[in-house]
Amino acid sequence: MKIGVFTVSTPEYTPVEAVEVIKALGYDGVEWRVTDPSPNEKPVDYTYETRYWSYNKCTLPIQNIMNAAKEVKTKCEKEGLEIYSLTSYVTPWETDAIKNVLAAAAEIGCLNIRVNAPVFDGRKNYCTLFDEVKDQLKVLEKMAALYRVRINIEQHMNTIIPSASAAYRLVSSYDPINIGIILDPGNMVYEGFEDYRIAVQMLGQYIACVHIKNGGWLQTGTNEYGAYTWKPAWMPLKKGYVDFIALVDALRQEGYCGYLGVEDFSNELETGNKLQENIKYIREILG
Repeated sequence: MKIGVFTVSTPEYTPVEAVEVIKALGYDGVEWRVTDPSPNEKPVDYTYETRYWSYNKCTLPIQNIMNAAKEVKTKCEKEGLEIYSLTSYVTPWETDAIKNVLAAAAEIGCLNIRVNAPVFDGRKNYCTLFDEVKDQLKVLEKMAALYRVRINIEQHMNTIIPSASAAYRLVSSYDPINIGIILDPGNMVYEGFEDYRIAVQMLGQYIACVHIKNGGWLQTGTNEYGAYTWKPAWMPLKKGYVDFIALVDALRQEGYCGYLGVEDFSNELETGNKLQENIKYIREILG
């Protein structure tokens, strides 16, 4: 297995700085965050904990993704780093934007892009929304086949596919060459936990990448009946609930040899130190 970094977790760095740091620490590849660029100044609601999404300098602008992708490709090639995904935040119905990201990926030789699963907020019946997305994947599969770039949906809490089982139901009728899943055990801590062996065996060839982060649950108080109340929170890799040894064992048993992509949202260490500690820990587990 190879180890990469998703640049959502390197918000303080510019793309050039990120490539240099990631290479120096011994990572194998980069998964680029693709969305609207951050504002020139920190937003009013900026906090250290939300910097990953509110003020992330390590973002390729989706409006100019072709040129941006070519620029980082040149830098990554120079440093010997693989670009294993252009990871967008668009929904399955934003086909013009998806087409642009696919074209950019194809141009630079990147084999994967991400499209977000819709959030489930209860305003539309779950089964109706799920079926609509599954049907839309017919359109996306044709687009992926045309560009020879796989479109991946991330297994994510608060969406229609919080678990591996839900993810499998969504994509199982499509060719895994064209449509895949990003498996995220850290997200499973929040919602959708299943035994890693079940998740990996079920998804099999649909697993395009495995995100590596960790989380846990914190007691926040009690409700009016005296029962404990809880909330999930991101934690360092060694302090959360994810059993990375069991995860790697499950992946190995099924012959997975793709990327473990670090997406660490914990806030105890500065980003550079966190990247250094994380690759050391993952390489120890890989042996």
